[in-house]
Amino acid sequence: MEKDFSELIQYLDKKFNVVDKKLDSLQETKTDKSDFNNLANAVDDYAKKADTYFQEMVALSHKVDRHEKWFHQLAGKLGIKLEY
Repeated sequence: MEKDFSELIQYLDKKFNVVDKKLDSLQETKTDKSDFNNLANAVDDYAKKADTYFQEMVALSHKVDRHEKWFHQLAGKLGIKLEY
């Protein structure tokens, strides 16, 4: 009868080893709170950079519009027709 138990123990041990390996792999790939915070911070940083970039583009657009207006004023005083 002891042999029956040893076979059962060996069988169950193999099964539990498989389960242990699966649990270990889950532990390795598990996302924790710090990973989520890192991701949220990265998204926030990117959003800030994008906002700054868009503000710079708006300022640059206004500057180009101002220069274009000056060119037209200058061309009008010089009698030159500007074409696009």
